[in-house]
Amino acid sequence: MGKKVLVVDDERLIVKGIKFSLVQDDMEVDCAYDGEEALEMARKTEYDIVLLDVMLPKLNGFEVCQMIREFSNMPIIMLTAKGEDMDKILGLEYGADDYITKPFNILEVKARIKAIMRRSTRKAPVEDKKKILEKNGLKIDCDSRRVFTDGKEVRLTAKEYDLLELLAFHPNKVYSRENLLNIVWGYDYPGDVRTVDVHIRRLREKIEKNPGEPAYIHTKWGVGYFFQD
Repeated sequence: MGKKVLVVDDERLIVKGIKFSLVQDDMEVDCAYDGEEALEMARKTEYDIVLLDVMLPKLNGFEVCQMIREFSNMPIIMLTAKGEDMDKILGLEYGADDYITKPFNILEVKARIKAIMRRSTRKAPVEDKKKILEKNGLKIDCDSRRVFTDGKEVRLTAKEYDLLELLAFHPNKVYSRENLLNIVWGYDYPGDVRTVDVHIRRLREKIEKNPGEPAYIHTKWGVGYFFQD
């Protein structure tokens, strides 16, 4: 079976063009033209990726993204007509995995989709005896890519999980923001290091009892981030 993609945009010509191109790569594509329709479809189907426009009728893309994150970690790429940094950061804050600024090249869209799908489905290259890591109430299950704090599951996005797994399985190793961006997002990712800061902050809010005084993910000022053993 091909990968299932949901394309959400109120401009039908854009949707038609994206769908045509993705179908050529043997992907199964569903389409939605407003925020409410997109949310309803996302509740019924677990998509491999969602392409979500920011400016939508009924519910905007940020609202849809935030609501999807309440029940699913399916990867989301925001499509924004504005090139402003605030839109990009807002998308990440609401749980998006990536963003693409319009007008875009369909080849870039396809490359981003495939890169996120690869990262979302890959398993960590760790030893068998370390498939599960437990530390001070934090549990990371690599096979299922699930995370628990004090026995309660925490919902992480694909990127949040990748960051946590990378840091946790290399304890006390300090990674610069540039290194984390390259490893987790890829060397061809056009974003900047603020993307890392946003994801680290969100990750702390989800797994730390006191995000202001983290027990797991620490900052090495002027250098980067590390997971304390």
